[in-house]
Parts: sequence; structure tokens; C-alpha cells
Amino acid sequence: MNFLAALGFLTSIPVGRWGKEGRSLADSALYFPLVGLLMGFVLAGIDYGLGRVLPDLLTSAITVTLLLLLTGALHFEGFVDACDGLLGGHTRERRLEIMRLKNVGAYAVAGGALLLILKFAAISALTHEWSRFWIIAIFPMLSRWVMMLALSVFPYAREQGLGTAFRGVKPVRVIVVGVVVLIAAGAFAWLPGIILFVIATVVAVLIGFWVTKLLGGLTGDIYGAINELSEVIVLIAAIGIMHYTSIEPVWQVFS
Repeated sequence: MNFLAALGFLTSIPVGRWGKEGRSLADSALYFPLVGLLMGFVLAGIDYGLGRVLPDLLTSAITVTLLLLLTGALHFEGFVDACDGLLGGHTRERRLEIMRLKNVGAYAVAGGALLLILKFAAISALTHEWSRFWIIAIFPMLSRWVMMLALSVFPYAREQGLGTAFRGVKPVRVIVVGVVVLIAAGAFAWLPGIILFVIATVVAVLIGFWVTKLLGGLTGDIYGAINELSEVIVLIAAIGIMHYTSIEPVWQVFS
């Protein structure tokens, strides 16, 4: 039930009534990384297949589009709203008010466009066939791990909101999930995967502290922004790592 609630919340896949129960939503945060890993393998498989028959740039564009469609643009919407609120407001109250507005401003349009361009360019730059496969497979897991971490570590800035349904995850469980995600990242991408896990975690914590200083806590839009920014940074970091070593699973490293 908790896994289905996470699947229904993070993706556009219909799961019926399972995603509507408040307690399951709180517990389902623990399954965010697993949902991200499944999404990653779906994307990696499609990207690999399309790469056999289509030019690289077109394949990369389709992969970015599929990621957006698979998530129902949920995190993307949070990111663009956060761009408007954090950059367009000058007080805590005004920033929170802007993020509630339905219309988007210049910061949202510019931020959203730049985000998609960076994702497209980063995936296109993953030129090594199997390194590309494994990076696409794990980066959604890492971004959803740090989103779960942010939900658990930082206070919520509003008294009511979508994010309140996910509060109450026990710290011990968060640590256990973090260890599991670290092991998975190492298993599927060996040392580069571990490095990317650390980078994603540090980035999310820094963003969390910065936004908490501005707003007194995080909001649903900020969780989405953390997910989107960590995806881009992990992809860019992976490109840098690929200049020094290929990215492959542990069983290939030691075979």
C-alpha cells in the first residue's frame, strides 16, 4: 500500500484509492527512492532502445520529455513556482504568497526553460553507451532520495499544504533508506555512484538550509525544486566523472 501511494504521488501512473490515505502517504515517503529507481530503469531502457534507431539528440529530447510526462510535471511545476517565489519576493510572506499563485512570472519561465535545456544537454553529453544507461537508471533514485531526506529533516513552512501529508517519518528509517540507496548507487555505478550519492545529498542539505533561512521551512514547491536541481547536478557531475572513468555496475568492475 505504501509503495503504491508513493508510486501514485510521484508518477502519473493511476493507483486507485491507495494514494488517498493520509497515513500511507506519510509512510510512503520511504519508498520514494524505489519509485525513482524503477522510473530510472524504464527511462534507461527506452533511451537505450531509441538510441539504436534515432539520432542521439532526438533520443535525448525524447528521454527528457518522457521523464516530464512520467512525473506529470509535478516536480517541474514546483521548481518553476519556487523560482518565482524565492527570486521574486523580498519577504517571507511575499515569497510564500507568490508560490501559491496560479500564474507564472519571468523567473518561472526562465528557470523552467534553463532547467530543461540543462537536462537535455547533460543527457546528450552522456556519450558512452553503458555509462549513459547506468546514469539514467540511478539519477531519478538519487533525486527522490534527497527529496525524502528534505521532507524528514527540515521543518514545513506552512501550517497546511500538500507536504504536511508526508511529515512524521522516523529518523532511523530515513537513515536505513539512505544506507540502502547508497548501496544501490554503488552496486549500479560503483565508486561514481557513491560520489553522486554524496553530491546529491550535500546539494539538497545546502538548499534546505538556505530556503529554511528564507522561509522558516520548506514547502511542496521547494521539495519539487530540490528534486529537479539534484537531477541536473547529478547529471552534470556524472559527465565530469566520465572524463576520468567509465560508469558501470560493481559486477562488471570485478568480473
